[in-house]
Order: sequence, then structure tokens, then C-alpha cells
Amino acid sequence: MTSTLPLAYSAREQRAWYLYDWANSAFATTVLGVFVGPYLTAVANTAADARGFVHPWGIPIAAGAFSSYVTGLSVGLQVLILPVIGAIADYGRRKKECLAVTAYLGAAVTIAMFFLEGKNYLLGGLLLVVSNVSFGASIVIYNSFLPEIAPPEQRDAVSSRGWALGYVGGGILLALNLLLATFAEKAGISQAMVARISLCSAGVWWALFTIPVLAGLRNRGAARILPPGQHAVGAAVRELIHTLKDMRRYPQTLKFLIAYLLYNDAIQTFLAQAGVFGNRELGMPLSSLALAFLISQIVGIFGASGFGRLARIITAKRAVVASVVVWTAVLLYVYLAVRTPLEYFILAGVVGVVMGGSQALSRSIFAQLIPQGKEAEYFGVYEISDKGTSWLGPIFFGLTYQFTMSYRSAILSLLVFFVAGLAVLVRVDVEQGERDLA
Repeated sequence: MTSTLPLAYSAREQRAWYLYDWANSAFATTVLGVFVGPYLTAVANTAADARGFVHPWGIPIAAGAFSSYVTGLSVGLQVLILPVIGAIADYGRRKKECLAVTAYLGAAVTIAMFFLEGKNYLLGGLLLVVSNVSFGASIVIYNSFLPEIAPPEQRDAVSSRGWALGYVGGGILLALNLLLATFAEKAGISQAMVARISLCSAGVWWALFTIPVLAGLRNRGAARILPPGQHAVGAAVRELIHTLKDMRRYPQTLKFLIAYLLYNDAIQTFLAQAGVFGNRELGMPLSSLALAFLISQIVGIFGASGFGRLARIITAKRAVVASVVVWTAVLLYVYLAVRTPLEYFILAGVVGVVMGGSQALSRSIFAQLIPQGKEAEYFGVYEISDKGTSWLGPIFFGLTYQFTMSYRSAILSLLVFFVAGLAVLVRVDVEQGERDLA
């Protein structure tokens, strides 16, 4: 049973919604993008045996692949958890409360990363899993607000503005952490302490800037009524199973989701492991990695906005197809040409152009293909591979590294996800998908 409330769009709520991109992007940039991969890899290497392996629960794992495996594990859990979180949020009108719980749990665990040191690689893995699952869960709820705060004709622009503001927020904190890394030696601060402070700062930033988000958003939209005698979690699981079956009624929605899960899995894996590649393959220090990622953030501000304008000219789908083609070229460039820090910085600029546009427009396309009243539930499935998360990619990356001991080959292995995603994406008919919802 569904009760539908009339939607009234307000600029104030849109501004509050944008601000959560500003808040959570600190985790995506400072934690996932720069510091946690190299630092957790260094902690794992400290604990490794003479062959370079750690042995959690007796399982031999190359220390250099540990962070990618942990990322894959965290998203494997998201595959089970996030769709249920989305379904729960669709029952009643408690999206804002769900956002608060997931955001502040993630922020608290991120702050706790300050205490990661020595050989405690298992603690680091646990903190990364919990923080990344919480991050993903909060994004599910956040994304589900988009159809409620913007009419269809504005969603491409609103989504792109949110991504652009996220790059500003994430970039500002990353710039501050870059300053810390640059002057750490003169201040007598070790690189390990720089990493710990930077990781903690992302949690503090996330927590502080979520406050005005919660003050500006309001619970609204379609509320799903629980059947008598049913618990929300049980009803959510049953609803999720029903939704996965129901998606067959919307073939374009399902087709786009499959394409997105493939190509964005590769994007997120690349972004998470690019720092490890620069650090371990090219010998770049944390300060240089932070600077390169900051360049991507700055360029990404214009990239997200530019792709929003491009979508108005050639359609959002064609703009996303173009971005995936560029991503494919990026992987080939890394494998064949990136041998020096200068080439790594060139790579950072190219990545900045396409990373925001591909993700922002993908989000707005998916929002166009969701049945009304099931926004959070559908975004729970979508979030399996949204900002900062990936599932099969990190495992594929880790296995390739474990067998080749080459980060360059591991990066190239992601090509299969871009090619497969592009092959599905070009077959998506967005207009037909919108008609299917009518």
C-alpha cells in the first residue's frame, strides 16, 4: 500500500542536499582516494613475512593486495546490506533519520582510524569495512532524495551540481592535508602520523558538515505502509526480493543498472588503487599523491559541470558513453606510458575531467528510471557500485597483483569491466525506460 504526497520542490532543500556531497566527499577523497590504500598497504607490509605475505586466519594474502581485498569485502557486504537499507528507508517517512545514523556511524569509525598503527593491519581492515559500508548506506539514502527535491527536467543539473560541490569540499580538505604532508618533515611529523591525522580529519569533516544537511532536508514523498504484524527488516527483505523480480518489468532500468555496475566498479577500483600504484610502482610520497588527487578534484569541478552541459546537447546517455570511452583510454595510458611522477600528474588531470561527469550523469539517468515510491530501495541496489564503492573490481585487481606482483598489470585488468559495461550501456533506451514507468 502506497500513499503519495504532493511534491513541492524548493531551492533550500536542494542546497542542503548538495551539501551532503560536500560532507561525504572528504571520505571519498582523503580516505579512499589517497591515504587509506597506501597506508594500510604499508601497515600490512610491516606485518608481512619474508615472502611479502600476511596470513589473516591462516589465508596467505600478498600484503600489496590486502587493501584491495578489504575494499572488495566491504562492498560484498554492501551487496547484502544496502538494498535492505534502501527498502527500510522507503517504509514510513524516516529517510532523514536513516541518513543521520549511517553518516555518523561512518564518521565515527573514520575518526577511529587515527589509532591505526604498527602491524595492526586487521584493525585497519575492520575499520575500512565498517566505514565504507556506512558510507555506502548513507549515499543510498542521500541519492533517494533526488527524485523528491528536483523535477525530471532538473535532475541532470541538480545531480551535477551536487557532484561539483563534492569536489570542492573534498578538495579543500585534501588541500589542507597536502599542506600537512608537505611541511610534516620540518615540523617533526612522520609520514605515518600524517596519514593517521588525515584519515581522522575526514571523519571530523564528514560529521560537522552533515549537521546543516539534516537541518535543511525534510522527510517527504511516498511512504510505504507496513502490512499489519510485519517487522520493517523482514518486510524490507521480502520487498527487496520482490523488487529484483519486479525489475524485469523495467528492462531498460535493469539494463542500465547492469552497465553501471560494470563500468563504475572499474572507476571506483581505479580511484581507490591509483594511490597505491603511484606509491608502490612509482615511489611517489604521500604529499605528491595528495597533490595529484587534488588536481583531479579541481579539474573534476569543471568536468562535472561541463558534462552536465554536454548532456543537454547530446543527451545524458551519450555523454556517459563518451566518458566510458575516455576511461578505457586512461587504463591503456597507465599501462603503456605512466612511468614518472609527471606522467602521473597528467593522468590525474585527465581523470578529473571524466570522473565527475560519468558518475553524476549516471545517477540522474537512474533517477529517471525508478518507479515512484521505491527511490531508496532502487538506489540501494544502485549503490552497490556508487561513489567510493566497488565490488568485483578490487578482488579482480588483487588477484591480478597476487599472480603478477605488478600494479601496472592489475590496473590494466580493469579494462574488461569498461568494455563489458560499454557494450551493455549502448543498448540502453532511456526514453523507452521512462515510458515503461508510465
